[in-house]
Amino acid sequence: MLFASFFRDRKGSVTPLLALGIIPLVGSVGAAVDYSRANAARTAMQAALDATAIILAQQSQQGSSSQPSQNASSYFNANFSRPEVKNVAVDVAASPVAGGTSVNLTATGSLATDFLTLLGIPTLNLSVKSGAVAVADGLGCVLSLNKTAGGAITAQGSTSVNLNSCSLYDNSDSSTALTVGGSASLSALSVGVVGDLSGSTSITTTQGIRTHVGPVEDPYANDSFPTFYACTDENFTAKSAVTINPGVYCGGMKLNAGANVTLNPGIYYLDGGSLTVNGGATLTGTGVTLVFTKKNGSSYATAAINGNATVNLTPPKSGSTAGIVVFGDRGIPLGTTFKFNGGATQYLGGAVYVPTGAISYAGGAGTSTTCTQIIGNTISFVGNSSLAINCSSYATKPFSPLVVKLVS
Repeated sequence: MLFASFFRDRKGSVTPLLALGIIPLVGSVGAAVDYSRANAARTAMQAALDATAIILAQQSQQGSSSQPSQNASSYFNANFSRPEVKNVAVDVAASPVAGGTSVNLTATGSLATDFLTLLGIPTLNLSVKSGAVAVADGLGCVLSLNKTAGGAITAQGSTSVNLNSCSLYDNSDSSTALTVGGSASLSALSVGVVGDLSGSTSITTTQGIRTHVGPVEDPYANDSFPTFYACTDENFTAKSAVTINPGVYCGGMKLNAGANVTLNPGIYYLDGGSLTVNGGATLTGTGVTLVFTKKNGSSYATAAINGNATVNLTPPKSGSTAGIVVFGDRGIPLGTTFKFNGGATQYLGGAVYVPTGAISYAGGAGTSTTCTQIIGNTISFVGNSSLAINCSSYATKPFSPLVVKLVS
């Protein structure tokens, strides 16, 4: 009778039902709160890991990351400020790719729950992945090292400059760092300028023009030529056919019209004076480096290769000056003029490297140009020129900006 009376009684029957129904309601609200916290933490973790991937990819390509795992944790922790996430671990794997380095990272951690723990879920595990690749294509063939000059690279008048499958880079941050004026034209694989440029309508590229990019490192910054001593010859002059040997040419070398000078393989030190090659003269040599410097002379050597000169020089494939056909001493006063204006019949293979010089260049348009790099403090194209970067057999050093990007 007592139990029958209890079940017939309808007073307060909603209370136990409400008590039973509120459990899933509280659980679902609590779960939403905990999962929202976890998602926010995971988003912050992803951002920190992406930043870490970019830094490590850049360092790996530059060879400066000797402890990638340790560095990964340091960089990640510097960018990830979520103390509620515990047991954080970062794993990294780096591998070479064509032209660069790929880095893949994983970060894990755990977050203590506030509500889900009532349902037997005390923690939520977090895991994110990121990857980055750093690539330098190495297809540069023209590089101005000056950091501030307007017109650090110029092409003026009716000049036509053709950079065949290679790129031009200008490290100047000037608003007119690269200037293409008059009826001049420039074609290239790509153009990259730290600052900005003038005359963009006269520039044609297959991979685009980029401004406000990072500067390109000097690829020969750590190269040097061997020590030299006393003069081998002084004030060398040629008017006819002659073959000469490597040595120290004090007071420069002058080739007059009708001269046909062949250089045997090796290093030719021009100690003071000038290399002057007049129109109608011919200068040839394979495995040759011309070093412009001073020791015995009172001033640094310079160059003046004039129009209608025939020049065909290629660099050594090994040794301290491998890949460099013209090497300007770094002590040469900034802005010293070097004229390589031989014109269509001038071919300087390998690197023309005068890091403090103001290079004036016109050449290669009538030759089978395969590999020419021009690297100077400033560069002016003053006549039709053709450059290319098929340098696999020349031992030159490639250069281009490092491009770092996230990959999925």
